[in-house]
Amino acid sequence: MATLDGQPVTPDDLLPLALTNLGHFTTLRVDADRRTRGLSLHMDRLVRDCAAVFGADLDTGRVRAHVRQALDGQDGPCVVRVTVYDPTVDVAHPEDADHPRVLVSVRPAGTATPPPLRAKSVRYERDLPEVKHTGLFGTLYARRAARRQGFDDALFFGADGQVSEGGTWNVGFLTDDGVVWPKAPALPGVTMTLLRQHVAHRVAPITLAEAKAARAAFATNAFIGVRALSAVDDAPMSVEHPLLDVLRETYVSLPGEEL
Repeated sequence: MATLDGQPVTPDDLLPLALTNLGHFTTLRVDADRRTRGLSLHMDRLVRDCAAVFGADLDTGRVRAHVRQALDGQDGPCVVRVTVYDPTVDVAHPEDADHPRVLVSVRPAGTATPPPLRAKSVRYERDLPEVKHTGLFGTLYARRAARRQGFDDALFFGADGQVSEGGTWNVGFLTDDGVVWPKAPALPGVTMTLLRQHVAHRVAPITLAEAKAARAAFATNAFIGVRALSAVDDAPMSVEHPLLDVLRETYVSLPGEEL
């Protein structure tokens, strides 16, 4: 069940979001002990994006209370999506949408470890890449096209040829110099931020050719943690590089924050 400001959501509540797609969100994995890695970063994102999209403040205490309520009766780890939008939005006057509300949805996280990811390079840059907004058409269109060609997802590069991010994940590369994160417009992911705080790395522009020449590559987000890439286009990647294990173990060892 989904809730809007703590109350069961109705189809009429969701219709403005479906028709306008003006909103932003964050997705977090909540473990069985009701703790979340990077919870403060998720809340910071919601506050920052609410100011950017709606010019409004957001009470993160209220958000956390709504998430706790939505988790009542749930067993095991869950994936929680918190979407912020204004149900009164009007296409003709989007400037009047300045009273955002909090939509919370929950689903089981599952326990299976996802296999390595085969990525298809796609020239694409999200609108406002620094905001985790609900405008997912371009991202899902690219993912659909990649999957219809036998890949698992899309890896984006810009008009300048620089790699930026994946469909719904950040990407990092392992080279002779260690961990390298692309310097390009991309979402500042929570998992990526946590790993940057704990694992030596550098940030540098990475062309698509350089990405394909890397020894290994990996995807990160709050749902998958760290997931190896097995290929970018026709270029195979090592899925057994020792630094991949370091990244995974580092992330898993990070303590969660209590909701």
